[in-house]
Amino acid sequence: MTAQVLEEVVTLGEQRLILPGYYSWEQFEAIESLMANSCGLRITYLDGWIEFMTLGEAHESFKKAIAILLEAYFFAFGIEFFPVGSATRKDRAKDVSFEPDESYYIGSIKEHPDLAIEVTMTSGSTNKLAKYLRLRIPEVWFWENNQLAVYGMRENDYELISKSDLLPELDLELLVRCVLMPSRIEARQEFLKGIRPQ
Repeated sequence: MTAQVLEEVVTLGEQRLILPGYYSWEQFEAIESLMANSCGLRITYLDGWIEFMTLGEAHESFKKAIAILLEAYFFAFGIEFFPVGSATRKDRAKDVSFEPDESYYIGSIKEHPDLAIEVTMTSGSTNKLAKYLRLRIPEVWFWENNQLAVYGMRENDYELISKSDLLPELDLELLVRCVLMPSRIEARQEFLKGIRPQ
């Protein structure tokens, strides 16, 4: 892959580029090192496949809206949490490296976060859940097309679930409605009003 192609990936806005699955871990780390100072570029590695994704404003706006409301929920209900954002999850033995958009330990810190959130603005991604499954992250939320899909770990795979296993009292419809509101202040007010115990 040439520096020119990498440069094009960075300048196109919210784009994805996937390189076929024949890159070694050492090659991935060399590419990752070369791209370390590229702002707004995320690199994922899974079984020899490398994916580059640029992050646009819409992506970041949805990510932060979800985080603001979710953290308001944690505070409102006294749920201990440790936000670790997009900290890289990397395991050479499991042939995986990626960064969730947001991630949280709930209750206590463990080997990997309990909850990961990923915002998808463009199609063409490799298997969305495969990288999370590799590290057995208990719950993964995907925001795509103004909808939230929640996946819970079930033995050796994920299952689409209608409510969060980690936060069973959380009204996901309310969360989505508030994420889509144009005003963050009004969204937070509406959300807090909606989650108050009856």
